[in-house]
Parts: sequence; C-alpha cells; structure tokens
Amino acid sequence: MKKGSPQRPILLLFLLIIAVFIIFKPWLHSIGFDVHMLTIGNGIIFLMTFLSSKLLLGSMKAANSASFLRGVYGSFLIKFLIVAIAVLVYAFIKRSNVNKIGIFTLMGIYLVYTYIEISSLLKQTKKDV
Repeated sequence: MKKGSPQRPILLLFLLIIAVFIIFKPWLHSIGFDVHMLTIGNGIIFLMTFLSSKLLLGSMKAANSASFLRGVYGSFLIKFLIVAIAVLVYAFIKRSNVNKIGIFTLMGIYLVYTYIEISSLLKQTKKDV
C-alpha cells in the first residue's frame, strides 16, 4: 500500500481500534461490552470499507458520471446489506444475550470509518485534478 493511498487511513484506523480493544479489554468487559463481538464487528466494517473504497476509486477513474454513480450506489448497497446481515446473524446466534451497547458502538465505529473513507477519497480527487 502506497504512502498516499486512500486506503492507508482506513488501515490505520482499524489498527488503532484493535489496539484500544486489546489494551482496554478488561475495562470494556467490566462495563458490559462483548469485546469479542466488537473485534469481529470492527473487522467486518474494516473489510467492507476497504473494499468499498477500492470500488469507489475505480469508479472515480471512469470516463462518465453514470459509472461513478453506479459505484457509489453499489458501494452503499453492499455495505448496508452486509451490516444488516451481520446484525441479524449476531442477534440470531445470541438471542437473549444481544450486546446492545456493542451494536451501538459498532454503529459509531461504522460512521467513523465512513467519514475517513469519504475524506480520503475526496483528498485523492483533489490530487487527481
């Protein structure tokens, strides 16, 4: 991965979040977080965001705007479906032990990843112009 790559901030965020989960695992567990679920959820969100940014980078290089819009909508739809399926599978597996605070935390983490993805891609767009 190149130094100026738009995926680099996404990877750094992933590593930072994993480090926080490892360092503060006992404390997070004591206040009610399922750290294992948070780690898996962070991994899923990272992979989605990483692949989404690759898809969007490819569509940004397309000659027509319709291709770019297909990339944006496709990226959103894929991410939305994966998140919905992951939450449903988790809820089905855990049934009555669903870690709601963990799900809401992952929703916040998802927003941070999305912000980093969009800002990185916008910086890349400015470089290409």
